[in-house]
Amino acid sequence: MKQQYYSLFSFSFFLLFLHCTTTFAQTSPAATPAQAPAVVVAQPPAATPTQAAQPHGITNVTKILEKAGHFTIFIRLLRSTQEENHLFSALNDSSSGVTIFAPTDSAFSELKSGTLNTLSDGDKSELVKFHVVPTFLSTSQFQTVSNPLGTWAGTGNRLPLNVTSYPNSVNITTGLTNTSLSGTVYTDNQLAIYKIEKVLLPKDIFASKAPAPAPVAPAPEKPTKAVPAATVESPVAPVDTSSALMFTQNHVVGSVAIFAAAMFAL
Repeated sequence: MKQQYYSLFSFSFFLLFLHCTTTFAQTSPAATPAQAPAVVVAQPPAATPTQAAQPHGITNVTKILEKAGHFTIFIRLLRSTQEENHLFSALNDSSSGVTIFAPTDSAFSELKSGTLNTLSDGDKSELVKFHVVPTFLSTSQFQTVSNPLGTWAGTGNRLPLNVTSYPNSVNITTGLTNTSLSGTVYTDNQLAIYKIEKVLLPKDIFASKAPAPAPVAPAPEKPTKAVPAATVESPVAPVDTSSALMFTQNHVVGSVAIFAAAMFAL
C-alpha cells in the first residue's frame, strides 16, 4: 500500500515538474540579439553635362540675369559661345573681378533684322567679349577710369570702348554705338552687371560689314548748242585805180589844152 502511494506521489510530482517547465519556457523565450536599423544613405544627384556641379560661393552670371529678366538673348549668346564657362572660371580664379554691360532684349530688337544670324561663331564670341571688362568697376570708379577701356575682345582702334561719367549718368561709346547705363543688375566686390538699352557694336565686326554707299550717278551733261561754222569770205583782190585816175587826169588836161587853144585862135 505504501509502495502504491509512493508511486502515485512520484508520478504527480513528475507531472508538476513538466507543467512548471513548460510554463517557464512559454513565459521566458530565449532573447534574440537585437539588429541595428539599416542606414539609408541618400546619393546626391549626378551632375548632367549641361549643368556642371559648381562649388559653393561662385557667382552664376546666367542665373542672375535669368532672375532679373529681359536678358534672354544675351543669356543665349553667353551659352552658345561658351563665354558662360569663361565667366565662371574668371570669377573663380581671378582676384580683379569682372564688369559686364548686359544688353536687354529690347536692345537686340533695335538691331537690323537677321543681324545676329549673319555673324560667324567667332564674331558672336567677340561681340559677347566686347561687353565684358576684365576688372570690377563700381559706378564711382567710372569717374577715374582711363579710356579706352580694355575688354575681353581686346583693345585698339578697331575695338574702342570709352566711358564718360556725369553726376547722374555714365555714357558709353564705341564709335558705332552711343548709350548709357540704365541700371544696376547686380554688384558685389567681385562682379558688377549693368543694364544697357543698346548693343555695343565693335568696329572690328560691324564697320567692315556696313554696306558701301551707292555710287552717285553722274549728272547728265547739258546739250551744247551747235556753233555754226564761221563763214570765211575769200579775200577780194584790191582794184588798182591808179591807171584810171591817170587816164582821167590826162584826159582832163588834154581837154583843157584844146579848149584854151581854140579860145586863143578866136
